[in-house]
Amino acid sequence: MASETLRFEATDGVAVITLNRPEALNAINRELSGALMEALHTVRDDDAIRVGLLTGEGRAFSAGFDLKERAASGNAGGGSGGGAPADFFPAHPSEPFTTFDMRKPLIAAIGGHCLAGGLELALTCDMRIAGDDARFGVPEIVRGFFPGGGAPVRLMRMIPQAQAMEMLLTGDPIDAETALRAGLVSRVVPRDQMMETAMQLATRIARHAPLAVRAVKELAYASEDMTLPQAMRFGSSLRWIIGQTADASEGPRAFAEKREPRFEGR
Repeated sequence: MASETLRFEATDGVAVITLNRPEALNAINRELSGALMEALHTVRDDDAIRVGLLTGEGRAFSAGFDLKERAASGNAGGGSGGGAPADFFPAHPSEPFTTFDMRKPLIAAIGGHCLAGGLELALTCDMRIAGDDARFGVPEIVRGFFPGGGAPVRLMRMIPQAQAMEMLLTGDPIDAETALRAGLVSRVVPRDQMMETAMQLATRIARHAPLAVRAVKELAYASEDMTLPQAMRFGSSLRWIIGQTADASEGPRAFAEKREPRFEGR
């Protein structure tokens, strides 16, 4: 993660990933995208890290993908650019953040502009904490294309249909309070309290049994496409598996001994 465009700090089970192109409103260029994916892989693969916290330096979480860089490449809309059909089926496809399976909890602390690809990045997180100055939008339609990183799919699943379609078809942004009412974020706090609030949540989650946390996340997302009986059966299976772990014995033991549990992820 040797990149000036991103900072990475891990403490007490929480990794803080900070997009660091404030002069460009943290627009995601090739360098930042590569550093971000490296950081996400580290969070996923390092057992000492239990929660990721994603934020942006300066006046924005992220204003989206760097259109200046894309325009220079002749592909401002991020489309196929006239490539061959085989380009859609590469032998060694790269893994974008929009489809990356983090497995561990990922929290977004969002201040200022959260637009286009920046919003799509935030939508991949499990929780979103907004500063009171946050603004959310998908303005791609105004530029002649549309969001390609999952916003048309994820927004329709996260917030009311009418509100999602208005955002997608007009390109107009919404403010933090509107996002809270729609359920796009779970909390809105003063901007100067945003990181403290997000860190408190991340730290609390990092103290829980990590395998149980991962199982809950898997069940919550996987069950979206299941019938209720299927989802309940899958949940019972995961519950039994977690019940066999050492951490599942440590929790009740610590309660009985009136002490804090020491969860080790096994």
